[in-house]
Amino acid sequence: MTLPGRGGRSRRCPCFGGHPRCQRWMLYQLSKAGKLCVPAMNVNDSVTKQKFDNLYCCRESILDGLKRTTDVMFGGKQVVVCGYGEVGKGCCAALKALGAIVYVTEIDPICALQACMDGFRVVKLSEVIRQVDVVITCTGNKNVVTREHLDRMKNSCIVCNMGHSNTEIDVTSLRTPELTWERVRSQVDHVIWPDGKRVVLLAEGRLLNLSCSTVPTFVLSITATTQALALIELYNAPEGRYKQDVYLLPKKMDEYVASLHLPSFDAHLTELTDDQAKYLGLNKNGPFKPNYYRSVLAGCCWGHRFPLGAL
Repeated sequence: MTLPGRGGRSRRCPCFGGHPRCQRWMLYQLSKAGKLCVPAMNVNDSVTKQKFDNLYCCRESILDGLKRTTDVMFGGKQVVVCGYGEVGKGCCAALKALGAIVYVTEIDPICALQACMDGFRVVKLSEVIRQVDVVITCTGNKNVVTREHLDRMKNSCIVCNMGHSNTEIDVTSLRTPELTWERVRSQVDHVIWPDGKRVVLLAEGRLLNLSCSTVPTFVLSITATTQALALIELYNAPEGRYKQDVYLLPKKMDEYVASLHLPSFDAHLTELTDDQAKYLGLNKNGPFKPNYYRSVLAGCCWGHRFPLGAL
């Protein structure tokens, strides 16, 4: 993104945020290889993005998308959610609340332990694929649901993606002569096997929440505010503060974004006394957590932790 700079110069101010987690990963790879030409701000891993857009928004949009497309009743249905990061946590919470029997698949032992402590059974997809009624991917990875899994699914199993782009479900493997595609309504396809078995594929494997449901404007406001503040920070920062690397949003900005949205709930923050602030070693006006504190334990599908940016 190019912004008009001081003295008539143009300043290159990239800000990374929103849903494209693969682009975030690519930025870190470019930085590691020394090929990143400009500073970049990783908004996707900020607390106000992870917690609100990924967890709370997906907690509502998973139900909205499935209801709009299939009219399915969730009570008693067996559902497997692949991935227990913030998106997976939101999906599992919503489905459990409506009486669904929810299984979780995970590669990360920390996220798997969280799922167990939240009351979900952690399994391998191959262990439950024949019995589940709904399969939801939330990993950010590719080929999570393969043709082998699809061949073993029960009749009328619903398959959808809440994670990343259209790579999580191997849809390409379904475009073969022996399988018949039947469009039953917008964003809903029945893929029919030679024996008559049907798999209900939503949005052709693309993101369900973007293709089949709406995103609440309140969540959009939080994410857009975070992105805007990241751009402003990069643009106004003194020369040399940010080098050609990827940085996390400063904690103070995360807290500022949250404070801007509290009046919508008529919420009133408690203020620290001088003595309390001194005891905790904090400024009364924040930030109230160190920059490395994420407020969430988000799953990471690439097997490494991203470096933290300096202020």
